[in-house]
Amino acid sequence: MSFRSIVRDVRDGIGSLSRRGFEVRLSGHHNSGKSQGSVNDLSDNNQPALVIQNSRWANLPPELLFDVIKRLEESESTWPARKHVVACAAVCKSWRSMCKEIVRNPESCGKLTFPVSLKQPGSRDGTIQCFIKRDKSNLTYRLYLCLTPAALLVENGKFLLSAKRARRTTCTEYVISMDPDNISRSSNTYIGKLRSNFLGTKFIIYDTQPPHFNAHIPQTRGSSRRFHSKKVSPKMPTGSYNIAHITYELNVLGTRGPRRMHCIMQSIPAASLEPGGSVPGQPELLLPSHSLEDSFRSISFSKSMDRSTEFSSSRFSEILGAATSSDVPDSEKSKMPLVLKNKAPRWHEQLQCWCLNFKGRVTIASVKNFQLIAAQQPAAPPAAAAGASQPAQPEHDKVILQFGKVGKDMFTMDYRYPLSAFQAFAICLSSFDTKLACE
Repeated sequence: MSFRSIVRDVRDGIGSLSRRGFEVRLSGHHNSGKSQGSVNDLSDNNQPALVIQNSRWANLPPELLFDVIKRLEESESTWPARKHVVACAAVCKSWRSMCKEIVRNPESCGKLTFPVSLKQPGSRDGTIQCFIKRDKSNLTYRLYLCLTPAALLVENGKFLLSAKRARRTTCTEYVISMDPDNISRSSNTYIGKLRSNFLGTKFIIYDTQPPHFNAHIPQTRGSSRRFHSKKVSPKMPTGSYNIAHITYELNVLGTRGPRRMHCIMQSIPAASLEPGGSVPGQPELLLPSHSLEDSFRSISFSKSMDRSTEFSSSRFSEILGAATSSDVPDSEKSKMPLVLKNKAPRWHEQLQCWCLNFKGRVTIASVKNFQLIAAQQPAAPPAAAAGASQPAQPEHDKVILQFGKVGKDMFTMDYRYPLSAFQAFAICLSSFDTKLACE
């Protein structure tokens, strides 16, 4: 019996129960937003869940279950076949726990499997290649995972995230969602946003969850009343947390060359690029739970705060100066946030333009194109180790994120550790925004 047959048998065995539960959830969501539907959702779903937990598939010997899922995970390494791995994690609690043990995060395997992977750091060994499709008619942007080397030619990709631009009186906001069509802050698929100042020179990335428990990241103004929020970690309250700053240097007359940008990743320590470093507090929950208790716990009320201070130039300069200063003691550098800067392009005399080596991933010149590298310089290696052998390329010199144009409304986005797909997508969205004082 093949592994695909096993998965198909499991799906057929619990399909009617899953469809029944799905119909109940839909009826609850279409009940004019009342909590009555949520209560019915919980009571009607208890019986199917109990049947699944007591089924023959839930009681497979652990050794056999491990072998089945292990072989399936290795054979279904790319999308769309990888959906069978996700289906296994949705069978029952024991299968979900086994998938959590077997399926590695993107940092280790370079694969995006579960929704939580979108907020986990990318691969250490190479880049995760994606592309963005822009729709000017409704101001939306959709991020896709490249499935084949020729994915851009046929626009073939696995949908990951979407964003919608909304112009306010004093700023521009990009709402980021896990749904390709329902893009709003009231949606249960809302996961964060990007906000700019009036000139489009400064941006702040907001996440619905703090990156880790020990992070001292301020929560923003206003209150949020989102029920059934798709949360990466249900133990923390849903809110709007400032996790990164993006700033573009002023260049009103264009005399300073191409755009210059810095990204201050407050949720990523600078020490993450050092040997043995890591990004703390990575989410581990594979399939977020949706209970009535979690829904009410997700309501957050934060103290109001003057929005003008969020984009204060002195505040940005203070954060950037402290993060990149060479006077900071080594003991404090590990606590500083990671700062990324755009890689300086070189002037091509024959083409009479600024050029960067995108290794074939970008084909059209655009002011929006950029490559990001670490701004902080690593500590000097010991003298003995320096002359021993030729070391590999340091993490600080590697391109962490690159973004560029390949068509009228098509752009590539390649990212790697320590950025996540969500963070990389938000940074790229800042390049789309009109910058009155940077062109």
